[in-house]
Amino acid sequence: MAELSIAEKLQKLWNLQQVDSQLDEIKILKGELPMEVADLEDELAGLDTRIKRLKATVKEAEGEVSRLQAFGKDTEANLKKYQKQIEEVKNNREYEALQREIDNAKLDIELATKKTKEAKAVLDQKKESLTVAEAKFTARQQDLDTKKQELNGIIEKTNQEEAKLKAHSDQARVGVEDRLLKAYDKTRTTYRNGLAVVTVDRDACGGCFNRIPPQVQLEVCLHKKIIACEHCGRILVDQSIVNPPLVEA
Repeated sequence: MAELSIAEKLQKLWNLQQVDSQLDEIKILKGELPMEVADLEDELAGLDTRIKRLKATVKEAEGEVSRLQAFGKDTEANLKKYQKQIEEVKNNREYEALQREIDNAKLDIELATKKTKEAKAVLDQKKESLTVAEAKFTARQQDLDTKKQELNGIIEKTNQEEAKLKAHSDQARVGVEDRLLKAYDKTRTTYRNGLAVVTVDRDACGGCFNRIPPQVQLEVCLHKKIIACEHCGRILVDQSIVNPPLVEA
């Protein structure tokens, strides 16, 4: 293969930049959604763990309420038994012993009633937290389903276009020496917008917007060598590379 002229190399690099910029746009479009999907999946996993933990604490709280209620009922039954027995005592010693049991039962009932009320309040609080967590889980699940559907739609829509652009990108690299391609790739990764080849527009670099001296602009137009901006290192091209003249049939 004959070596490409400087103008041809610049033309290929410019075309490569245009294709790679389109690929960048697709990556940005797809890149935000996967991160959002991943974040939602992480949040749902955390909520699922919290819901399981809350369900366990609700069950424990329900058990405590049941235990206290059962204790209260048993104590009330004992109280009734003692009150019936005291009516049938035959001496003061039995009377005093039963009276102590009655007093203790009344205290136990009072304490059980208080603790049951407190346990029910804790149970209600746990149930409310569980309801909130489950509602949040449902909402986040809906968000995740929507994002996944949106992402799948974009992937389906852009996969074919992306494959075509990658093929064009590979084709644009053919014939350009590795030294230039390495410089091009390095410059692209240096800047967030991925621009490594830019035009001279209004006497300024199209990448960093610093002024390009007239002599340098002339050298860019002559296509005798690859010219890079002295400020940002981007390769400079003129309008004849951007808009090449039509070749007559």
